[in-house]
Amino acid sequence: MAARKAYPLRIREDVYDALRRWADDEMRSVNGQIEFLLRDALLKSGRLKSGSADGEGKSNEGHED
Repeated sequence: MAARKAYPLRIREDVYDALRRWADDEMRSVNGQIEFLLRDALLKSGRLKSGSADGEGKSNEGHED
């Protein structure tokens, strides 16, 4: 597994609340949801290879912390 980097995130309360609800719907933590969304955007933009880091061979479904 690739190392994880801690990064403090300042986010508006309404955006956080919406992310929390979405994460709950997807059975993820808020951190897992943010990472999922960032990874998806990076893949779609061609800025991340599809098999890189933790995403290799893993489904995007389910709980991620």
